[in-house]
Amino acid sequence: MGFEQNDDFSGQPSAEEPEGRQPQPVEPIPTFPAAGPATPRTPKKGTGWKIFVGIILGLSVLANIVLFLTLIGVVAVFAVGQEGVLTEEVIRDGPRATKIAVVKLQGVINDEQAADVYKQLKRARKDKRVKGIILRVNSPGGTISGSDQIYNEIREKTDKPVVAFMQGVAASGGYYTSVACDKIVAEPTTITGSIGVIGAYLVLEKLLEEKLGIKPIVVKSGEKKDWPSSFRDPNDAEKQYLHDKLITPAYERFVEIVAEGRKESLGLARVRELADGSIYGAQEALDEKLIDKIGYLDEAIEEVKSLAGIEKAQVVEYRKPFSVADFLKSRSGGILKIDKATLYELGTPQLLYLWTVHE
Repeated sequence: MGFEQNDDFSGQPSAEEPEGRQPQPVEPIPTFPAAGPATPRTPKKGTGWKIFVGIILGLSVLANIVLFLTLIGVVAVFAVGQEGVLTEEVIRDGPRATKIAVVKLQGVINDEQAADVYKQLKRARKDKRVKGIILRVNSPGGTISGSDQIYNEIREKTDKPVVAFMQGVAASGGYYTSVACDKIVAEPTTITGSIGVIGAYLVLEKLLEEKLGIKPIVVKSGEKKDWPSSFRDPNDAEKQYLHDKLITPAYERFVEIVAEGRKESLGLARVRELADGSIYGAQEALDEKLIDKIGYLDEAIEEVKSLAGIEKAQVVEYRKPFSVADFLKSRSGGILKIDKATLYELGTPQLLYLWTVHE
């Protein structure tokens, strides 16, 4: 079977088509533009700068957030401090592998002061590079319990050489803590001694009855239950009772502590003779063998080196970071609050290893 190709596209009827038949219109063939190289789309002006500016703004916001969080952290540290954290300040250069730690005991001794010294001693004991300790004492003493706590931490729990270095006043409780050390060095102007006990309390009878119109009523189970009483003047029997029950035991312990600490230089009998509450200057204390040497910090350092068997050492002093909370606490400490606890403290005898000056 064959087919003939009709190439006549003129639209006229062919001879072979039957007459009377209308030719079908021919649809035009669509035309396309000639293929050529693709024309790139022109980017909008300023798009790159917008992206750059956006990145810069994002980084700036992120940096400000980090800075803000850091500032909050710094403020928090300064406000509340870091519990148990101590910094080291180098006060004498030397090899870092061998150190001498200076522990400060300054001001009136109480439980808070004892806790602060405990933290410093604990730090020095744990640091294997610390070969010896200097107890820098500038204190007139304080509570019996606080003084004894510091003594125990040095005498019983510290296995490294300890030298007491006295400055200014190192009397009573200040001396009590010093005799726990292996050696005692005092500056030429130091006041020390005052071996003894003092007790005091306030009698509020006239204040309450004459000024405030308050008359206390006391009901007790025995005659001595309220001895001493802040609501009346004590009689001779009450004073002797306090002396026997409170003053004498505390005094005897003080004498024994000094005799034990100075046993290579002083006997118990001689300690009793010196323990009449008298204070001693540095030279007199040396003559009475209450101390071992007169000198300054460098002499104390040399004593530690000798005891530790080292030639060179870096000397560091422990410091507590500044705390706004501690500052505000110290500022508010002078405000007296009159409440039951305050009245109890004022009316309760306070036994102290403390040197005081009364007019």
